[in-house]
Amino acid sequence: MTHGMHTDAHPPYLDGDRGWRDTATRYALLPLRVFLGVTFIYAGLDKLTDSAFMKDSGAGSIGDMMRAVRDSSAIPAMVDMALDNPVGFGYAIAFGELAVGIGTLIGLFARLAALGGALISLSLWLTVSWASDPYYYGNDLAYLMAWLPLVLAGASVFSLDAALRGRRRQRMGGYR
Repeated sequence: MTHGMHTDAHPPYLDGDRGWRDTATRYALLPLRVFLGVTFIYAGLDKLTDSAFMKDSGAGSIGDMMRAVRDSSAIPAMVDMALDNPVGFGYAIAFGELAVGIGTLIGLFARLAALGGALISLSLWLTVSWASDPYYYGNDLAYLMAWLPLVLAGASVFSLDAALRGRRRQRMGGYR
């Protein structure tokens, strides 16, 4: 009985003949990686260059933003920790976004960078955008979900991780 499911198995890359499906599969996460990498680099730089953001209080400051979301966040204690030193927290987020963005974009420790991006997005979802109603108005949950495929798959093409893997294979005589 046919269920309309494609079930033929063909081992990828064994004979060097890559069809368009195999090629598309290899490159499928590249647009997501570029988007998230550029976006997180931009977000980090935006925070670092915004003189109003890196302040304890005042219009547009990290401190005022955190105080505004404290009571509506999923974990108020998490916001309280950030409020102990809002400027330090702002710098930690900004430099974290930069590190995640650069690591993702160049594909260096790509899975670790993606995990960092997922954790930043999770923390922002649980604090800043938790009260978004309906939930899909807050973009941090969508970013969290976008990071998960990169946590699982890493960066297979156009990445330092792939280049380093290739060098290891050459040193080991083509195995692994």
